[in-house]
Amino acid sequence: MTWTDVFAPAKINLTLHITGQRDDGYHLLDTLVVFAPVGDTLRVAPAEEFSLRLEGPEAAGLPANGDNLALRAAAMVGEGQGAAIVLEKLLPVASGIGGGSADAAAAARAVLAEAGALDTDGLARAEAALLALGADVPMCIASRPVRVRGIGEGLEPVALPPLPAVLVNPRVPVSTPQIFRSLTSRVNPPMPERLPEFAGPESLIDWLSGMRNDMEPAAIALEPVIGTLLSELAALPGCRLARMSGSGATCFGLFASMAEAGVAAGALRRARPDWWIAEGLLGDQQARAMPRRG
Repeated sequence: MTWTDVFAPAKINLTLHITGQRDDGYHLLDTLVVFAPVGDTLRVAPAEEFSLRLEGPEAAGLPANGDNLALRAAAMVGEGQGAAIVLEKLLPVASGIGGGSADAAAAARAVLAEAGALDTDGLARAEAALLALGADVPMCIASRPVRVRGIGEGLEPVALPPLPAVLVNPRVPVSTPQIFRSLTSRVNPPMPERLPEFAGPESLIDWLSGMRNDMEPAAIALEPVIGTLLSELAALPGCRLARMSGSGATCFGLFASMAEAGVAAGALRRARPDWWIAEGLLGDQQARAMPRRG
């Protein structure tokens, strides 16, 4: 059996503006998304049927049946062919960094590669089809910085400088539907129509400071530890901005250099050994996310 290895990088919402709600209940977004050098890994091989085996330290509680997004995505793009999938779960579950969506996108990339359809047209078709699995899935297909609007279908690639960051999850799962139900306002201003050009990470961080995550207040109200986490991140030496990603509970701190981020991550690990903590450059992970024959 020939296996294809594929990386599923964590998705980070640098901004998340909720700009409206459609009559069918779907929320309208305007979000700036980048990808992290940490994520889950998948191994995929052709098979007569679709199957999934879960491994890794974060696999407990994940469905290994037809409810799993990776399995559903593989079946949606598989065009009648089967696949055996082994998912090593390294990202916290229900944590606002698109773990399940990234897994779905990675499984789709692997199946497309096996079919010889991992090209621009194949990726575009996958983005359109996989929107049915959730707003986060299409943006995870390319794993490149992107501005996302609408309900997740409006994808506009953007050029951003890499951002040194520390990612932290306090080991509290957060329900995205519950956060949406708790929003006090569903019609908020979008980001500016045109994004500025950024000379480096510091200019991008300065601009991001004027943007928002509109889900953050509701998440803090439901899980106050998120507020504690943000305060501790912001207090770390060198931290220029602390914000929640997605619907939480994962938050990120942005720094001017990886040296500062590494020192801050080490300090936080000593203070909070029970939290999930990672550091790295946020940005373009497309090259790492492309399937490779094992």
